[in-house]
Amino acid sequence: MTDSRIASMGAELISRFFEEFGTRFRIITRRAPIRFAERDWDGYARDATERLDLYERCVSRAREEIGQHLGSRADDAMVWAGMKAVYSGLIARRDDWELAETFFNSVTRRVLSTEGVDPTIEFVDTDFDTPPTVGTRPLYRSFHSIENIESLVSSVLDMAGIEAPFRSSERDVAATARVVEGHLRAVGALGTVERAEFVPSPFFRGKGAYLVGRIFSGSHVIPMVLCLLHPEGGVTIDAVLLTENQVSILFSFTRSYFHIDTTRPWDLVRFLRSLMPRKRASELYISIGSHKHGKTMLFRELRQHLAGSAERFEMARGVPGLVMVVFTIPGFDVVIKVIKDRFPPPKRITRPQVREKYRMVFRHDRAGRLVDAQTFRHLEFPRERFTDEVIEKLLTECFRTVTVTENNVILAHAYVERRVTPLDLYLERADPRSAGAVVTDYGNAIRDLAATGIFPGDLLPKNFGVTRHGRVVFYDYDELAPLGDLHFRDMPEHDDGLAPGGWFSVGPRDVFPTEFETFLGIQGELRRIYLAHHRDLFDARWWQSVQGRVNDGELIEIYPYQPKARLPGAAGV
Repeated sequence: MTDSRIASMGAELISRFFEEFGTRFRIITRRAPIRFAERDWDGYARDATERLDLYERCVSRAREEIGQHLGSRADDAMVWAGMKAVYSGLIARRDDWELAETFFNSVTRRVLSTEGVDPTIEFVDTDFDTPPTVGTRPLYRSFHSIENIESLVSSVLDMAGIEAPFRSSERDVAATARVVEGHLRAVGALGTVERAEFVPSPFFRGKGAYLVGRIFSGSHVIPMVLCLLHPEGGVTIDAVLLTENQVSILFSFTRSYFHIDTTRPWDLVRFLRSLMPRKRASELYISIGSHKHGKTMLFRELRQHLAGSAERFEMARGVPGLVMVVFTIPGFDVVIKVIKDRFPPPKRITRPQVREKYRMVFRHDRAGRLVDAQTFRHLEFPRERFTDEVIEKLLTECFRTVTVTENNVILAHAYVERRVTPLDLYLERADPRSAGAVVTDYGNAIRDLAATGIFPGDLLPKNFGVTRHGRVVFYDYDELAPLGDLHFRDMPEHDDGLAPGGWFSVGPRDVFPTEFETFLGIQGELRRIYLAHHRDLFDARWWQSVQGRVNDGELIEIYPYQPKARLPGAAGV
């Protein structure tokens, strides 16, 4: 066959696999309303895992078939350049061509193991001058001539089409209207809503469904999210979110991905950015389940930042870890983590095991407490953009993963995460009130992780971070363990349980919560605050109780909003 025929058939093959991926992705996503209506939380959890694994399965199959199709021409750059050109034409009329470009890149990089980027054979930047859906009707549903806020809330609920009875919709609608009216008065807006715009499809995650929109009152544009739950008595409006910060936390980089039925991801992300302008497009793509394209966008955003500044990568703040070399660039809020070649004592973990920990976090419910990490392979940056300290660290501690040439630094494997302030550094500089609130949330983070079946392993403050919203999150994953794999024990007292000579046996999975206080790492008033709220974390019985609930299959809900956002009376749901 001619080169053009080989390229044409190869492009059609990859396009077919992308179409198959999209179809299967939407089938899984469209189960979410049924799971919510039927309160099938186990089914939703299975769907979430299946959807997370779907992309790699489809790309792997595409790689195998494209390899067979190309045969000895599999590494021919001219053929791949032709395939890219044909593929660009095939996807031009799609509403999600940005996702299609990323899929092509994934296949290309699997086959060729490209170092750095090559714009001739992959979509380093998009091939198109205009977004996917320019000129089409708006994604959102508009509401005009609003009689009152109660009628608006009722209309939004009708639009969502929840296929389950509400426990008391009139009560919930009235309570929601009162909260919205109070917020309008507080921000100095008109007492009425003149118009509103809402995404027609609910956002589903865990046990919750979220109706996302914005309301207009005079010159004020206010985000508005109705948070629905479905306990045994029927669906309820549990909370209403009315600030950018509240909505930003809902869409946090520490949360699992939403299941939202949309064929126009670019439009959806643009709408969401109107509610959360400080969030990058990459983070929002990731939050709606298009995490591979979100990763593509993240790399483009980083390249843009490097092109527009003279900043250099430098070592990240905080106590250096035993497992990772971590560096960052000052004006771009991410860190890049590279696994070290060797781990000093007391670490007994291996490099493959570290990777498996990150894989576990990717597939697990992060509950707002685990920082999402994007895995990159064969990243390439100019050497001149690194400080000497970072270069030295990479060369001496990561030489199996990092190649440093005269002009470039190539990272064969790295994780990119949002940068947060290490908890120990935050507490050194925070005012007493902020420090006290964060110390309390430090214990809450440990509780939330336990509720999702995760034990952090190393509970020292240096392994936790603080987001810009003051939430405590965990980012050091090498000691993570499933809660069900551990044995929480009390320390033997006096002669009880002690062998002759005063010693007692300790298994590799034994954990002694009474020892946690010794390694708490905070003193004085902050220690008193922590103990006042979380002394039960030092009791094996508390851990055994949570462990039992998790082992019994209970899905313990971690709300993505503060208690004060809940409607009056909702706490009793």
